[in-house]
Amino acid sequence: MNALIQKALLAGFLVLIAACTRTEPVAQKFSLVDITGSPWGRDFQLTDHQGAARSLADFRGKAVIMTFGYTHCPDMCPMTLHKLSTALTQMGKDAEQVQVLFVTLDPSRDTPKVLKQYAPAFHPTFLGMYADELTTQRTAREFKVYFKQQPADTSGFYTVDHMGPSFLFDPQGRLRLFFSDEHSVDMLVQDLRTLLKG
Repeated sequence: MNALIQKALLAGFLVLIAACTRTEPVAQKFSLVDITGSPWGRDFQLTDHQGAARSLADFRGKAVIMTFGYTHCPDMCPMTLHKLSTALTQMGKDAEQVQVLFVTLDPSRDTPKVLKQYAPAFHPTFLGMYADELTTQRTAREFKVYFKQQPADTSGFYTVDHMGPSFLFDPQGRLRLFFSDEHSVDMLVQDLRTLLKG
């Protein structure tokens, strides 16, 4: 997906957030986009690349970063995962309190074996997450994530257009922030530390 389409989708997503997010007083000041109080993005029912059924409650006590993509993504997904990995490296010991979840939007190709090789290649703690087609669509809707599979070429290869924000939950399991390619690693690290301090 070209940069112009990505920016248009992100702009639309920001408008949607503004319309759907309840305003609640919070003590923290964030550098990323604050979506505290959103009535969506409440939970998920997915399977990790080890075969374990997972929901948000499984990661209680940690800050969770949930990002959507697919392993054949040519640019945006690798860039995002690299930035998330860099952030965890910068956090040092505090990174033990953060869990990154890479949710595939292409479950037909992104099998558990593929995800097990892909996600931890960026950082050993990253978990690849998958579900069947219907659950994948339902999860994407819950998080307001647009995606669309493009027609395959003559060799059978296809791409998946999708949005790129990552969603951050605090250690109590509340959706708080989203991180996009326009945000820096330093901004992410700063806000993760704020979330961990509670």
